[in-house]
Amino acid sequence: MRLGIFMMPLHPPHRDPAQTLQEDREAIILADRLGFHDAFVGEHLTDKCENVTNSFLFLATLIDATRTIKLATGTANLSQSHPVLIAAHAAMFDHLARGRFIFGVSPGALASDAEALGILNEDRNKLFAEAMDVILAIWEREAPYDIDFPGNRYKVTTARTFVSEIGKGVMYKPYQKPRPEIVGTVVAPHSKGVIAMGERDFHPLSANFLLPQWLPSHWANYAEGKRKAGQIADPAHWRIARTIFVADDDRVALRYGREHPASPYRFYWRQVCAKLRIARRHIVFKVHEGQDDRELTDDYLVERLVLCGTVNSVVDQILALREQAGDFGEIVDAGMDWVDPALARRSMELLATEVMPRVNRAIASSSGQ
Repeated sequence: MRLGIFMMPLHPPHRDPAQTLQEDREAIILADRLGFHDAFVGEHLTDKCENVTNSFLFLATLIDATRTIKLATGTANLSQSHPVLIAAHAAMFDHLARGRFIFGVSPGALASDAEALGILNEDRNKLFAEAMDVILAIWEREAPYDIDFPGNRYKVTTARTFVSEIGKGVMYKPYQKPRPEIVGTVVAPHSKGVIAMGERDFHPLSANFLLPQWLPSHWANYAEGKRKAGQIADPAHWRIARTIFVADDDRVALRYGREHPASPYRFYWRQVCAKLRIARRHIVFKVHEGQDDRELTDDYLVERLVLCGTVNSVVDQILALREQAGDFGEIVDAGMDWVDPALARRSMELLATEVMPRVNRAIASSSGQ
């Protein structure tokens, strides 16, 4: 099982973005040194607590500061830009990173972003699907492209200005052939979108927002999509994000990870729950659809959604998650605000150097390897 990190990121609104941006860079640089496989970085335009407005720009600052970790948009919000721009920027980034790039994509869920861009009343899922079709066509075709899909608002051609001899009218293709790995974040239980991911050979990342009981529905739908494409789903392609804190002492783990009023994990889940309530998507936190919203307290959320403890305890919790969800290829640690930088760094270190080796030994032992 691989280890990754997902940075929304999410910080208290009073903090200076100049500081939090550097803190988030430091987390990914540390992840690289510790051998994390990949780092996903989210983007929002209109959220004071989420400081990255363009994941490509942020990740570009990390190309020369890291060595092996793959840098992933987490996600590029396709409803918010013309697909020509995204295709060109993603392809260029792939060359800059020499293939250490994963193209994470989504429609863009934050309603205030959509309002600011004047697309609040648009079907952003449709915009996403149309943009994705065009991006792939740009990478697959040669100039002048002549992309004109029925029902798709984006028509792309350079035919009138194309001059082959001097390369005019030609767009980048990615460094990786035929394209970078494409990853989609999956939030909703029983998401139908993950079926389409399977059909198109995109890879799912199940969000850390979900209670573990909903995770098998993602795998079932992804496997269905792969069957429709005449293929067999590979668990190595499934990522599951979780919120994890590891400490040298059980009491410290519980206080920082769940109990203390200043815990970054309590702040994180309070913010996320408030946003999903407003969007009426908070079913992800519920044991069943009819559960009373009043039960979704801070204590309820951190008890169910934060894996925390000393090394052996977190090993057991990850193995229990795998038992409940089924086999998967990567656990993705959700990055937090560094209320206590020493504890935050130590958690990442213990997760990479102690927890994951033990998890993988246990998996290998159970499979007879």
